[in-house]
Amino acid sequence: MIRHVVTWKLASEDAEERAVQAAEVARRLNSLDGVVPQLRSISAGANTLYADVNWDVTLVADVDSVEALEQYQVHPAHEEAAGYIRTVVASRVAVDFEV
Repeated sequence: MIRHVVTWKLASEDAEERAVQAAEVARRLNSLDGVVPQLRSISAGANTLYADVNWDVTLVADVDSVEALEQYQVHPAHEEAAGYIRTVVASRVAVDFEV
């Protein structure tokens, strides 16, 4: 199984706007549960502590294989969520590892 972990720093300088956007990113990603068949599990959440130093939102998703991860990434529902994320993000980091 592959665990896909992604963390985003959002672009807005306004902390309140960033919090709203982070919650929306998490909502859109969590809505993929049961929609994208390659996902074994998915959990996304907005940061709740230390906003001045922590990144804004994180995703943890599990899939069966690299092929399943690649299929997830091009699924239309994921691409729709990713489209929104690209409009609010400043930076992205990701790690994929076997579990």
